[in-house]
Amino acid sequence: METLEIEGKTIDEAIEKACDEFNVSREKLNIEIISEGASGFLGLGGKKAKIRASIMSLDVTLNAPLEQRQKMIQEETPDDSGSGKFMETEDSGESVGMKAKIFLEGILSRMNLSCSVTFEETPEVIVLNIKGDGSGLIIGKRGQNLDAIQYIVNRTVRKSANVPKMIVVDTEEYRKRREDSLVALAEKIGDKVKKTKKAAALSYLNAHDRRIIHLALQNEKLLTTKSQGEGEYRKIIIMPAKKD
Repeated sequence: METLEIEGKTIDEAIEKACDEFNVSREKLNIEIISEGASGFLGLGGKKAKIRASIMSLDVTLNAPLEQRQKMIQEETPDDSGSGKFMETEDSGESVGMKAKIFLEGILSRMNLSCSVTFEETPEVIVLNIKGDGSGLIIGKRGQNLDAIQYIVNRTVRKSANVPKMIVVDTEEYRKRREDSLVALAEKIGDKVKKTKKAAALSYLNAHDRRIIHLALQNEKLLTTKSQGEGEYRKIIIMPAKKD
């Protein structure tokens, strides 16, 4: 797998360069921050931010029989004794939820995280819940790691199973806590905009988070929201609503 070291004035700029270099969006990259950079004194002696980037790649084949997939992941994730060890599944069915559970367990094993995975499946959505230590690493900054894991699971499992059903990956109720915090932030900034009559920007939110902000303020008659920018660098503008 190709790995590149990329510099920029800021971490965000370096990540943007990496996205351009690999021609993929942010959630498809493994990003390791080497140095965060510094502006220096009076613009002198500054240091550029530096990252190490590569494309996320997992090669577990979901079309293989359940026992074969277990063996493949087992061979990839040896335990301390040197022999393979695979997490026991809850049943031997071949449902989409079970495929997603097994695939997610393989990802966590490769991250050297000892976590259990449970799932709930409805006609509309599959929710995978990760339980155990390491939730901070799994979540990442503003949920970036969790979103990246969710993207990989959706792309692989949904393509293999050929179903439109959305797969949500969560841990320690992070999704709900994130939604609650975004709604509170939207209301706080919204109140400020109503008082000052000046627009305010919330930058660098993914599509899911932007939707939460839009929905939180959609019934505010004195406010309006819009997205601005491109790709993963889109931001939300909260502004006073125009009078009729």
